[in-house]
Amino acid sequence: MTALLQASRLTVRIGDREVCRDLELQLQPGERLAILGRNGAGKSTLLSTLAGLRPAQGGEVRLQGRSYSELGPRAAARQRGWMAQTQADAFASSVLETALAGRHPHLGRWDWESGADAELARAALARVGLTGMEQRETPSLSGGERQRLAIATLLTQAPDLYLLDEPLAHLDLSHQITALELFAGLARERGAGVVMVLHDPGLAARYCDRALLLQGDGTWESGPVAEILTAAHLSRLYGHPLREVEDGGSRWFIPC
Repeated sequence: MTALLQASRLTVRIGDREVCRDLELQLQPGERLAILGRNGAGKSTLLSTLAGLRPAQGGEVRLQGRSYSELGPRAAARQRGWMAQTQADAFASSVLETALAGRHPHLGRWDWESGADAELARAALARVGLTGMEQRETPSLSGGERQRLAIATLLTQAPDLYLLDEPLAHLDLSHQITALELFAGLARERGAGVVMVLHDPGLAARYCDRALLLQGDGTWESGPVAEILTAAHLSRLYGHPLREVEDGGSRWFIPC
């Protein structure tokens, strides 16, 4: 089976500091990967490299066996969805218009969105609890509402691979769980691949199959969450002792 996402001997740097060195990564259909690390470890930089938005300093990234240069921007956007850490509105638009932007990779150069596209966008807005807000201007939204709109835009795009940079930012606990359940459902029901930058290792253990730990000096660890997300690994990662607590089949990590 061809991997949705493959990184081979990938080296990424910020200035003279290495984010990762010779990273080997494969994500198969239906898999969910959490990227964890301290602030400034380079999680967002790595994710943007995996999205083809910045060049690597070594190695390569492939989507379903093809490089970004082979695919081109439009074909790549049909395969992978990218959610940045912060949402910027270059100009005022409505909630529905913003969600509809997710259909642009699927349209011809001079095509307009169809009624079917609008229905996809409305269904995506309903899934994140924004029904009835279609005509609101995006600058009037709260931070959490804007984050949910960004998720709805990705759902409207409907890629095979979702690359999410801190998708839980600005969300209250209820909406955090709703978002994680939503992406878990896409992985389970559609075979979508999901890569998420997360800060809570307990949620990563609960909602992801695999984890990638960035140590901040170019070294990394990757594997199944049961093996990688342990108190020992995470204490070393964050530079603070943690202990593991298990309850009802879920594992949580508490600072000592």
